[in-house]
Formats: sequence, structure tokens, C-alpha cells
Amino acid sequence: MPYRRTPAVQARMDAQRQVVLDAAVGLLAERGYAGCSMAAVAAEAGIATGSVYRHFPSKAELAAELFRTVVSREVAAVAEASRRPGDLVQRIVAVIETFAARALKAPRLAYALLAEPVDPAVDAERLVFRRAFRDVFAEHIAEGVDRGVLPAQDPQVTAAALVGAGAEALVGPLAEGASGPDTIPALVTFTLRALGVADARHA
Repeated sequence: MPYRRTPAVQARMDAQRQVVLDAAVGLLAERGYAGCSMAAVAAEAGIATGSVYRHFPSKAELAAELFRTVVSREVAAVAEASRRPGDLVQRIVAVIETFAARALKAPRLAYALLAEPVDPAVDAERLVFRRAFRDVFAEHIAEGVDRGVLPAQDPQVTAAALVGAGAEALVGPLAEGASGPDTIPALVTFTLRALGVADARHA
């Protein structure tokens, strides 16, 4: 008969797994993926390296789960921003403002999530979550087109282009730690022009 963990044992395992993830998130924010070796995560969590492997059999699996954990929070933040009071265009602008502001507030973490070379498993997760960010934009763009607030366009294509352009525009400032006060306003203007908003400079 296969061994089945008791609820108490499973609860302890789940708690320790969360400790490992929390430690890894802290290291990712400070050092990027390069600083998230299994040994470093174990030391940060205050456990043996073997205990980390009990939850994550390889660094690739830990890196992918770490990415999913952190980026899920970012998707939730921009989705919440898109539901703020205001007209449709303002809600779309809130998405790019929130995305950029959170990235610039934690540049080392954001660079790791957006561009740091890492395992192919993380690259695969990046594609999944780019689509999630795209869908937040696309929902509101489609509504804007249907209501005549925005000109006719393919919401999915526009949304994907906005996500890609926003990420690319931020990579340089994040890597160099040299973002200026005009970075977010410039992204907002670009977004409005891409959407076809009239007189985007003053919107």
C-alpha cells in the first residue's frame, strides 16, 4: 500500500514549501535569478539544501514556480487597476501605468522577470504570462471598439503590441537603473497613440 501523508504532515510540507518560495522571492528581488541557487535559497530559508530539493527537484522547477508566483501578483495588480473608476481609456491607461510603476519600483526584480537570461522553463512561462497581460488590455480595447470609443482594430493584436512595447521600453531603464520622470508619461502617450485616441498628447 502506498504511503499517504497525514493532513498534519502535508500541512508541514506545504508550510515549508512556502518558506522556500518566500526566501526565493526575496533573493530574486535582490540578486535576480543568478542569485537564486538552491544552496542560496536554502540558506535564506534557514533549512538544509536537501530540503529545498524535496519540494523542487531542480533549479529549473524552482525558477519556473518562482516566476509564476511573482508574475501572478503582477497580473492581479494590473487587472485590479483596469477596474478602477473612470472611462474606458482611463482604465487602459491605468494598466500601463501600473505595470510600469511597479516595475520601476523594483527594478532588479522586474528585470529578472522580463529579460534576465534563465532556464527555458522560465521563458515558456514568460509567454504564458505575456498572454495574460495581453488579455487584460484586450478586454477593455474590445469594449472600447464596440462602444465606438476607440477606432476599429484587432484588440488582441493591439494588446499584444502594447505588452511587447511596454516591456521593451522598460528593459533598458531597468537594466541601467536610469529611468527618468518622463518614462511613464511617454509610455502613456505611446499607448494612447497606439489605441488611436485623438490628441493623445493631451489625454
